[in-house]
Amino acid sequence: MADILSWIVPPGLDLFQSLLLIVVSFFTSAITATFGLGGGSAMIAVMSLLMSPAVVVPVHGAVQLGSNAGRAVLRRNYIQWDFAGWFVLGSAIGAVIGGQVAQFLPEHWFRAAIALFILYSIWAPKPVFKANGTPSYVAAGTFTSAVGMVVGVSGPLVISFLKHLTDRREIVGTHAFLMSMQNTFKLVTFMLLGFAFHDYVILILLMIATGYAGTHLGSHFLDRLPETVFRWAFRIILTVIAIDLLRRSFFGG
Repeated sequence: MADILSWIVPPGLDLFQSLLLIVVSFFTSAITATFGLGGGSAMIAVMSLLMSPAVVVPVHGAVQLGSNAGRAVLRRNYIQWDFAGWFVLGSAIGAVIGGQVAQFLPEHWFRAAIALFILYSIWAPKPVFKANGTPSYVAAGTFTSAVGMVVGVSGPLVISFLKHLTDRREIVGTHAFLMSMQNTFKLVTFMLLGFAFHDYVILILLMIATGYAGTHLGSHFLDRLPETVFRWAFRIILTVIAIDLLRRSFFGG
């Protein structure tokens, strides 16, 4: 039994921390399924408390790929290909640019960048970008993908380019597809940079599995919570985590 459990424990984590991440994946997927966004930021916040920043971004990307790919398949008939195709091209370019930045960014700045983006995603007013025409679609993909390579989460930025869509199903389907592609490029880039995904593959697969369960089952539990209470509690918890990440970045610990 001990040998089996040891398979899910990658370098730098103990058994309790690994199991905690597997459970957290369930609840953060439920958050995303219920409110559309937020789960990815919550997941990377918790992961950043337990793992090295250089490990967090690629592993988080692998887990999010599994989650977003499932939603993209379910909503494939609503994906807006005229926009998505050019956005994906830009995302490939952005992954290369962001990968070069991530490769040389000091660890404490890595952690600080993640913390600041978490604070932005939960407190800052979300801008609405109007991407009209092929050049702007490519530029949007490049920018958001490059940011995602450094801070791990680009979902709030990507969805800000989809405000022109009027059908909620089109937004969900297109967003899921775009995030799937960005996470795919992220994985390929980090593999080329030498990241050892094989050390984390069992943990990643288990987090994807519990995330899938959270998407389908967890939202029923969250639906019973008053939305206003949940959103404020969620913001406060993530803010505390982000502040602690900033403390670690500049003061150690």
